[in-house]
Amino acid sequence: MGAHVSRNDFEWVHTEEPHASRRKIILEKYPEIKKLYGYDPNFKWVVTGMVFAQFVMLPLVPYMSWPVLIVVAYCFGGVINHSLMLAIHEIAHSLAFGHNRPLHNKLFGFFANLPIGIPISISFKKYHLEHHRYQGDEKIDVDLPTLVEAKLFCTTGGKLVWLFLQPFFYSLRPLVVRPKPPMPMEVINLILQIMFDMLVVKFFGGKALAYLLIGSLLAMGIHPVAGHFISEHYMFKKGFETYSYYGPLNWITFNVGYHNEHHDFPAVPGSRLPEVKRIAPEFYDNLPHHDSWSSVLWDFVTDPDIGPYARIKRKNQGLDS
Repeated sequence: MGAHVSRNDFEWVHTEEPHASRRKIILEKYPEIKKLYGYDPNFKWVVTGMVFAQFVMLPLVPYMSWPVLIVVAYCFGGVINHSLMLAIHEIAHSLAFGHNRPLHNKLFGFFANLPIGIPISISFKKYHLEHHRYQGDEKIDVDLPTLVEAKLFCTTGGKLVWLFLQPFFYSLRPLVVRPKPPMPMEVINLILQIMFDMLVVKFFGGKALAYLLIGSLLAMGIHPVAGHFISEHYMFKKGFETYSYYGPLNWITFNVGYHNEHHDFPAVPGSRLPEVKRIAPEFYDNLPHHDSWSSVLWDFVTDPDIGPYARIKRKNQGLDS
């Protein structure tokens, strides 16, 4: 199974997460960054184009062989679906229509969710905003791997398997670590998604639905765009818990790679995050960052110093979510 990881515990710290304090310092020096807050009016059209691109694929899929379907799902459909997942990330921050139009954001989240095949829009927001506020909290931040994951997948081969299984861990971990009662909007999200999936099967066959689901799963595992799951918060350099990525895949992932900038300013839409770095370069240029998500995945698997344990954690302070 390869080399065993060098760590046998997470990196425990007693400091607060760094982004709120850095945001305050940056705004004191560059108050003009507040002008970047708000929503991007072009966002909804980009997302709509992605959704309809997948709709156009549906009548073509039944004519594909299974090997061709899997290749197309990995190289094309999965990339679009992963981008739609990151669109849902933007929507979770109310960056589709702004904080003053919450219903519009939720409804658009349902729409962006359709090609993904499984309902995630409302549930994602329920947990993701806590990840920002309580980053690294052992009980609240469900982005952290569990102790079981860290112990089981602690070798080179184990880490590779963990990456393949990442869609399941990412989706199911919140239900195990921090279960919450379903919200009415989650039920609506579920019903709409089931109805859409049934319509896909009725009009285009089971192969078309398989294309959507396979693409979603493959693009969350061993896939270049999935490198952001690892690059964002795994500790590649001791003491640093958030990393930005400044490579070309930001073009198709709503600049999620600008992750330090995003955590510092979650009210800034992805399209404007490069402007944050341009305005305040001295706060970001000297932070460790990544230039390739593929290299991140390779290093995660092959470097004994990196693995599920390589995360900064904080003891829960009894804060209520």
